[in-house]
Amino acid sequence: MLTQEELEDLLQDLESDRVERTTSTTKTDKYAEAICAFANDFTNHRQPGYLMVGVRDDGSPSDLEVTDDLLKNLAAIRADGNVQPLPAMTVSKFSLGGGDVAVVEVLPSDLPPVKYRGRVWIRVGPRRQVASEQEERILAERRAALLTTFDARPCHGASLDDLDTRLFEIDYLPNAVAPEIIEENHRSIEHQLAALRFFDLASAQPTNAGILLFGKDPLKWIPGAYIQFARFQGVDLDSDPSAENTLSGDLLTILKELEQLISVHNATAPKGKTVLREKQVAPYPNTALREFLMNAVMHRCYEGSTAPIRFYWFSDHIEIQSPGGLFGEATPQNFPNQNAYRNPVIAEAMKTLGFVNRFGRGVIRAQSALAKNGNPPAEFNFQLTYILVTMKAVP
Repeated sequence: MLTQEELEDLLQDLESDRVERTTSTTKTDKYAEAICAFANDFTNHRQPGYLMVGVRDDGSPSDLEVTDDLLKNLAAIRADGNVQPLPAMTVSKFSLGGGDVAVVEVLPSDLPPVKYRGRVWIRVGPRRQVASEQEERILAERRAALLTTFDARPCHGASLDDLDTRLFEIDYLPNAVAPEIIEENHRSIEHQLAALRFFDLASAQPTNAGILLFGKDPLKWIPGAYIQFARFQGVDLDSDPSAENTLSGDLLTILKELEQLISVHNATAPKGKTVLREKQVAPYPNTALREFLMNAVMHRCYEGSTAPIRFYWFSDHIEIQSPGGLFGEATPQNFPNQNAYRNPVIAEAMKTLGFVNRFGRGVIRAQSALAKNGNPPAEFNFQLTYILVTMKAVP
């Protein structure tokens, strides 16, 4: 974390590729572009970059009063999903002699290139600019040396022929990259996939995320990449099933089929003392069902696991079991306020495709929807090898 003494030293220095100053408190796009550029760390300092709000070009404070709303707006840039993959950043307030300063400290990303609304921003000296194709390629090559997560690693043995590239070009690319960038793009399909972390140029292989999202046969490479659905007539597994389904294939297809499955099985029914007073209530709010299922797909462990996501619908409750326990900094004690991303490339893709609205708020939104619908709160069972979510139907 930046100290006040370090801040004062930075204020005395010239604006550089690690520091951007502004007096504006309303230019959210400008803030996000700066955060994106610092996360890309094009000059490879491997040191934090700083966006300073409330500072003039000469380094003097601009008499700004930093409010809670300003700090919340700055922090929200990380959660709204427009900067992808998610930047590691902190937001702080400092009080100096000439006014307050809000400082956003951004750490270099291990998964460059980082994009804001489909554009890769970098800093060259004190200037912020959109990266060229060559600059993007440099960032992509740097990523190969920093790969840590399973979804970003190459899928060994697979090749470009194992991907449905039309699915990528038609259904994904227009949502992920700005139209004018696509129009000017003359790169090969391998380089286009690599720019979005779906292909590893060094090994000439799709990444695991590429196989999961656009693979012709994902189960060939990742055996547990499917969802097992069953609806039971009773309250336990001894009951006879009334419906069974296996959702497999590329994730785009699975997620669409999952939404259709929810709409078919979660039918509303009248509730009330009289016909005039009755209202239509679903056994479960669609919002909660959708959030917990999307979370299961996004956060599950795909590496080395042959277990599917289990979506079991009983007469009085629903169970969603996801392979893999809590990840990273998340613990049973700080859940759901603290989260970490086991599959950041998959998380980014789901946000790009509109299956996830904001990061870090899904469980809170789901619990709120359950309360409004009259359901008890969802219960969580955290184990080393799985997470089990249980929702009880409206009493």
